[in-house]
Amino acid sequence: MASFNIIMPRMGESVQEATITRWLKQAGEPIEEDDVLLEIATDKVDSEIPSPVAGKITRVLFPEGAKVPVGEIIAIINLEGESQDTADEPAPMDKAVSQTSETPKEDNIQQSTEEPSRFRGSGRFYSPLVQSIARKEDITINELDAIEGSGKDGRVRKQDVLSYLEVRKKTAGAPKERKISEKADITEGAVSLMPGDEVVVMDRIRKMIADHMVFSKQVSPHVANFVEADVTNMVLWRNKVKDDVQKREKQKLTFMPMFIEAVAKALKEYPGINASVDGDKIILRKQINIGIAVALPSGNLIVPVIRNADQKSLLGLTIEMNRLALDARSNKLKPDDIQGGTFTISNFGTFRNLTGTPIINQPEVAILATGSIEKKPAVLETTAGDVIAIRHKMILSLSYDHRVVDGALGGAFLRRIADLLEEFDGNRTL
Repeated sequence: MASFNIIMPRMGESVQEATITRWLKQAGEPIEEDDVLLEIATDKVDSEIPSPVAGKITRVLFPEGAKVPVGEIIAIINLEGESQDTADEPAPMDKAVSQTSETPKEDNIQQSTEEPSRFRGSGRFYSPLVQSIARKEDITINELDAIEGSGKDGRVRKQDVLSYLEVRKKTAGAPKERKISEKADITEGAVSLMPGDEVVVMDRIRKMIADHMVFSKQVSPHVANFVEADVTNMVLWRNKVKDDVQKREKQKLTFMPMFIEAVAKALKEYPGINASVDGDKIILRKQINIGIAVALPSGNLIVPVIRNADQKSLLGLTIEMNRLALDARSNKLKPDDIQGGTFTISNFGTFRNLTGTPIINQPEVAILATGSIEKKPAVLETTAGDVIAIRHKMILSLSYDHRVVDGALGGAFLRRIADLLEEFDGNRTL
């Protein structure tokens, strides 16, 4: 029977390899077209890989836990309905199959430079020079994984590590991420357990979130500002048009696209917020790429990114937001969907919370929290005098990096977002 080679797919332009986390089908098992064959993970996202053909799996070339370069053959499937006469026909990349006649060990699929064992738990490649600096300076793999690389495809360069070391020295008085990571490895006996306690081991995504959040608090001195916004016009407009949008565009209209639109406009006016910090340099981003924190069914968080949000219409933002949210919750996001963000929004209103103070999503310098929209009595000024009316109000909060964003800039930016929401045109069309 003719064979079909399953290769490690490219999950994004910047992704060169992925880790096989679980095989759902094994050698000898039949498989249907579109059946999920395996699950893979990059340093950004987890994905399910379906089989493009039906047949029987004859070989699985890499074990669970192996890091495999993009384009490498990972399994071979004998196709159904083919005669034995076709068995001699070479499968695509047959030479590559013959070179992997035995199940490869992880050592055989590393990059060209063999990495010491302490670096094999990472989904990223580190050059010998970077590894040498890391060993010398006692930089853990979790710290390395949290460093944003400035090299090709996000590779961490010597200068990236040296810049990180400068930041770490300046924050020497704060608990280092290394110590916290080591604490996580302490045996259960170090923490007293009481009857009925349940010990839950963090999954891979939760560990990444934990490391990222600790790193952000160590690097950025966080400050938060709050404003209350009257969004009555926006609420009434959405109530008026949402059913028509659902019928005409087959799209659910939430408040988030309106928040994104206001933030994108404000970022253009206050470019100091649409920025990152590199040592003693401030990088002002040209693109306005807004990330939206999404809660996953697993309880973890992920931040898909709407690129060039300032160039999209409100309908365009709605369509893109709905797509990313659906893909996030169905585990179909690609690495490119969650990279390149320049500012993040976290919607506490989803959980009926008034507001919150989220942690900055590094390497950004600010993050907006949107609270729940509540009906409240408010004093309105009219030509006939002040009156009390029922208005729709919400609290916005901005957490920002006080190294480069001072109170005047942060406060003005937050106030501008509130003004744009309050000035929403109730007669606009979508």
